[in-house]
Amino acid sequence: MAEIKLEKTPEAAKLRIYIGAAPGVGKTYDMLNDAYNMKHQQGVDIVIGLVESHGRKETEARIRDLEVIPQKVIPYRGVNLKEMDVDAIIARHPHTVIVDELAHTNVPGSRNHKRYEDILDLLDAGINVMTAVNIQHLETLNDAVNRSANTTIRETVPDSFFKRAGEVVNVDLTIEQLRERLRQGKIYAPEKVEQALANFFRKGNLNTLRELSLRTTAEQVSSRAAEYRRTQGLEQAPIPEKVMVCLSTRPGTERLLRVGARIAGRLASNWYAVYVARPDDKGHSDPEAFHRVEEYQRMARDLGARVVTLTDRNVSDALIRFAQQESISHVVFGQSARSRWDVLWHGSVLNRFLSEVRDVTVQVVPIQKPLRRP
Repeated sequence: MAEIKLEKTPEAAKLRIYIGAAPGVGKTYDMLNDAYNMKHQQGVDIVIGLVESHGRKETEARIRDLEVIPQKVIPYRGVNLKEMDVDAIIARHPHTVIVDELAHTNVPGSRNHKRYEDILDLLDAGINVMTAVNIQHLETLNDAVNRSANTTIRETVPDSFFKRAGEVVNVDLTIEQLRERLRQGKIYAPEKVEQALANFFRKGNLNTLRELSLRTTAEQVSSRAAEYRRTQGLEQAPIPEKVMVCLSTRPGTERLLRVGARIAGRLASNWYAVYVARPDDKGHSDPEAFHRVEEYQRMARDLGARVVTLTDRNVSDALIRFAQQESISHVVFGQSARSRWDVLWHGSVLNRFLSEVRDVTVQVVPIQKPLRRP
């Protein structure tokens, strides 16, 4: 009897996109770090197709011993310009290639008009791709970014390309951290810093871009989770999962919302952003803290949460009661650095919650103190 050999269908090449709210958040830096670890810890054959360091020494140092594919020289109007050499990468055929500056428009005479088209060719050739882009280059967000930043974004990437991604990594920095990096000359040349702070890097614009980046990442995760359930015949989870994020007035609480959005997106479930206000607190005693809570609640709505404000003299009682009434399955708490004596003297909302509520997954997210402006 003749032997029949069944050939395995080759897996489609995978695309990972590092997305950020603005230049300088660390997309390329993180991408290169991950690539280095993949090579030395997992033995992955990974090369650099193109990386733009923009003169940032931190980024240049991350290239280390990663193999770099030489760029192709293309004559254009009497000048020799360089572009990524797609043909050379395909001929080399590594397991994974790094391609920076996703939204870039290629020099006339290149293989493709846009770099994302180059990436599609690499994926079709069976090569995994890691790439990076800022959120303002996403086509459907173009109008919103133009209104916010009062600038025209000419290089865009179609949303359909993002749907091709198997993984979207949100690289995030707080607004103050990003502006501080700008002041230190780590993003632009010193002579451009003040103009950038007053325009694209002003706080209002960065806040909008940051929220767009977080929401886009959460939606991507939610969409992929829903698609998985559909293909597996799991349209409805047998037990609906519910996520609760516990808001506070502390700076850094937005980090909890990002974690909550990711968990909710992964579970494709509804989630709540819950704040407990004391009966006598109308926001007059600490206007800055009151304003922070309003900002957190607005961010939560943008990320798809149901915002709930409870009124109770005891924060622990209110959170426990809400979690039990709504059958919450996942809870996100923030934990700032407190001394053991402080916890013993004043008690801990987290400890009280854990002692009272059962069968709940609790995630504690450290809240870092914001950087002080020099």
